Order: sequence, then structure tokens, then C-alpha cells
Amino acid sequence: MALEFSKLTHRFDTTPVLRDVSLSAEKGEILCLLGASGSGKTTLLRLAAGLEPLQTGSITLDGQVLADAKHMIPAEERRIGMVFQDHALFPHLTVAQNVAFGLEKSDAGGRRTLVRDVLADVGLAGFEDRFPHTLSGGQQQRVALARALAPKPSVILLDEPFASIDVTRRRALRENARLTLKQTGAITVMVTHDPDEALDMADKIAVMEGGRILQHGQPVELYCRPQNALVARLFGDAQVFDARIRNGVAQFAYGTLSAGRMADRAKADLVLRPSTVSLSPAATHASKPGTTADDPVIFDIRFRGDHWLVLVGYPDQKCAPLRAHLAAADHLTVGQAVTLSFDQVEYFLYPATD
Repeated sequence: MALEFSKLTHRFDTTPVLRDVSLSAEKGEILCLLGASGSGKTTLLRLAAGLEPLQTGSITLDGQVLADAKHMIPAEERRIGMVFQDHALFPHLTVAQNVAFGLEKSDAGGRRTLVRDVLADVGLAGFEDRFPHTLSGGQQQRVALARALAPKPSVILLDEPFASIDVTRRRALRENARLTLKQTGAITVMVTHDPDEALDMADKIAVMEGGRILQHGQPVELYCRPQNALVARLFGDAQVFDARIRNGVAQFAYGTLSAGRMADRAKADLVLRPSTVSLSPAATHASKPGTTADDPVIFDIRFRGDHWLVLVGYPDQKCAPLRAHLAAADHLTVGQAVTLSFDQVEYFLYPATD
């Protein structure tokens, strides 16, 4: 079974929001649509749910056409559950009544059993008689997920489901939600703007920009083999620098790296991850104690738990500071001049986009 989007193009008035998008998600798979606001990811989700009429292309589920340019199956007949960013719970209904909403075809005893079981699955056993306003944001999110799962849909759609959850609880909720969704065997399509969230949740990630799919694949593929600078800079706290290729070497403000097969004299976008950078105190010179004017200096040092973040730049600030992730920084101080070296891994070169 698969949910398939084929050649979708969509406009709001004269503004294109999807441009020839083709994508699929398999049974039991979690697909994350990753991109900034306005990239088209939420529109794609709404088209799948049946909340927007399809203009061009087709959407099929297990070979059945849900929508194309000629007809559209109503949202309530699509076997699709949806969890919204604001949870959209009914405030006047209990948790059990919220979860049971939409299960009218089941008998009362069957509904009670199903509600009890699905609440247990999301870690809310015993919450049946509570009202939404008495729950934390994370608990409300789990009720919304339980309500979407209760009818046993073939597809679950998640629209930024953790955006309103405080950061200290977000990771645990993501882990619990992923395990629950994988156990159902349903197809899951999730919208997010957070690359870390996509890595935590997804079996596959589709990066969207300007209504197009820039790259689609397993998280390890996008992290290790990004096809363009925009995808590369999403992961690993990466930065982009202007570079110039000469004699097989990429020259940029902070040093040089191998340019591989890129043509000489070409302008390039260099995407550099902080784990690539190493620092050492700059050597002193007898004729001029301290450092030369060309030496970068440390602007800031911050402890980040599993690493130290060190910001390095030039005193005249002629380009953006360079970030380095170091295992230790006790030998470094703010204002100190340093020499940079690069491990020749976790950097990427692409033809310049400007």
C-alpha cells in the first residue's frame, strides 16, 4: 500500500505553491516534509487530507484515486487521520469523548474498549474523564494523536504536531509518537520546519523549497550526500561561505579545501560543518609579538553539553564568524588569535547560486 502524489501543481490565485510535485510514502513509513514557511509542505498535506481541491495531478492511496482534476473523494471518506498544530480538541468534551468523536458506527461497548486501548497506547490510560483544559500541552498532543488513530486510518497526517510543546518535553514526545505510529503500520506524513525533528521522526525526508522537492530519501542520504547547498546547510549546524576554485583547491575566507573535480576559476558555495574545524593558538613572530593582521581571533566560547561552540572571525569582521565544535576548549580564550585547520570531511561544494 502506498500514498502517491503525482505531478501536483497548485496555485493560490496567481501564486504557485506547488510545482510538479511527485512523491510517495509506503505502508508503515514515516515521511517528513521539511522546509521553511511558504515552501508548500502544508498545502501538500491539506491536499492529501481533502481540505483543498486538487488543481493539477493526482493523489492515490493503494491504487485508488483520492483526487485528480476531475473528481475528489470527500475528506471524511478517505481513511485519513489528521493531527493539527493546535491539537483542535473540543474543549467541552472529555478526553474519552474527544477520542470517540467520529466512531459513531461502533456500538457503545466497542467504542469504550477502543478508546481505552488507544489512550493506553499513547500513555494516557486513566485520563478518560479529564477535560482538555486540565491537560498539559504534551498530553493534549497525545489526545489528538489518539483521536486520529482511533478509527484505524490507513494514513496519518501530522501538521507541526510538536510546535507548541516546550523544548524540554519535545524529544520524549517525538520518540513516543514515532513508536506508536510505527506500531500501527499506517502511512504517516508529517510537516516540520525543524531538521532535528525530521531526523528524529522520519524513515524518509522530503526537503521542500518554493513548492518543489529538492531531495527525497533516507535521513542518512540527505545528511551524508546532500544534492545542493540548501539541503546541506539544513543538517549538522552547517554554514555557507563564498569560495573560488583555483588549481583544484577551494579558497574561502578562512582557508583552503580540496575542490575535487570542480572547474578552476568557478565561484562556489562551500557548506562547512563545525565538526570539520580544528583550532590551535597562533604562532608568535619575533618581529611582531602576538599575531599578524591576517590571523582570525576567538569572538566567543560557549558550552553546549556534548561540545564547546567556538566562534572565530577577523577583527575587521570582513565575513561572518566561523563556528567550530570542539571536545575541549580549556586551552582557548576570547580574543586569542588562532590557526585553523580542516579535517577534509563534512564539507560540500556546489556551483554558486548567485
